[in-house]
Amino acid sequence: MSFSIESKLGDLLDNETTKAILEKHMPGISTHPQIGMGKGFALSMVAKFSGGLITEDILAKVNEELAALG
Repeated sequence: MSFSIESKLGDLLDNETTKAILEKHMPGISTHPQIGMGKGFALSMVAKFSGGLITEDILAKVNEELAALG
């Protein structure tokens, strides 16, 4: 399975490798109190509701690392 910022946040957090990438760029995302509400949505969608915490720059970096996983 390939991952990207279009992958569901829950799927990214359920995989230790992709979770580490998210934590690298967005420290604390996996333990954020409201994270449960976003698990069914793509990371790119969650970013739109993050109040600016997940920027386009962060998304680009995360997407690049996820794509490198193959």
